[in-house]
Amino acid sequence: MTRARKGLIDLSSTSYYHLIARCVRRAFLCGEDKYTGKNFDHRRAWIVDRIKLLSGVFAIEIAAYAIMSNHYHLVVKVNRQQALGWTEAEVITRWYKLYKGSPLIDRYRHGETLNEAEELLKSELIEKWRARLYDISWFMKNLNEYIAKKANKEDNCAGKYWEGRYKSQALLDEAALLSCMAYVDLNPIRANVANKLEDSDFTSIQERIKQLKSSKTNVNQLNKNETKRQTKQPVSLIPFGKRDQEHTLPISLLDYLELVEWTGRHVCSEKRGYIQKGMPCTLASLRIEEAAWLDKVKNYGTRYGNFVGSQTVLRAHAAKNDVNWYKGVG
Repeated sequence: MTRARKGLIDLSSTSYYHLIARCVRRAFLCGEDKYTGKNFDHRRAWIVDRIKLLSGVFAIEIAAYAIMSNHYHLVVKVNRQQALGWTEAEVITRWYKLYKGSPLIDRYRHGETLNEAEELLKSELIEKWRARLYDISWFMKNLNEYIAKKANKEDNCAGKYWEGRYKSQALLDEAALLSCMAYVDLNPIRANVANKLEDSDFTSIQERIKQLKSSKTNVNQLNKNETKRQTKQPVSLIPFGKRDQEHTLPISLLDYLELVEWTGRHVCSEKRGYIQKGMPCTLASLRIEEAAWLDKVKNYGTRYGNFVGSQTVLRAHAAKNDVNWYKGVG
């Protein structure tokens, strides 16, 4: 049974969500159309650029992404507290980057004096915009509508571009977050379109690896006194850090890369896109058994529904929402 979106996005339980949208056309979202010979790989850049632009406007940060031939994956964090801390002026500035706004707000921005009723209306309008600027549905609406319109214009046609509303999964614990990110980052490997993580085009892990290699090169060119021994990470993605470190993902970047490489060797060992052996591996920081981790990532796409987590967490969340059962328990 389809659940109402308000029942799927619960910021009191988790800030992290896995989002998926799928294209409905034969010509694909990106890639090559066998029938016409046209190549649409450039549309992947459209999506990545739009994701990053929207993340800079919304209080929604990007943890991972993978842009595939006919669908894309996002792992995002909703930073509600950040949005609540914005001034009215900042809310207006952010909203106006995407929309025309309101004549009343235009008057306010130009310094006109508003009467009491207009002041009340202005405040109500700004608070409505504030709420929308940390709303996943508004984020996805801005992303998918923009891509659909641009693709329709390029194809010289009209009509439905996306299969339906986007799918969301609430990531309820640390293992759910990291296994989902690994699942997303390994998409091109599993789909046999890349052999190595650094060759997985239009993925967050490729972007992180490139930034890591670039920062190492820059460090080697500097004197020791000029370096701070910190690995630079992409500014458009949530950085990796430590469990007790605010505003970071709960593992170091090097540990995550090691983990995904090791996972890819095992999960994708029978695929053409198999990651070569000899890579380091670590699961100690997650405190999860190897077999359980591999099973979680390998069967991620079929095991879970709208909520992802341990059986204990899923049962507790189901009880909280007066639901008897969630997919992934049992």
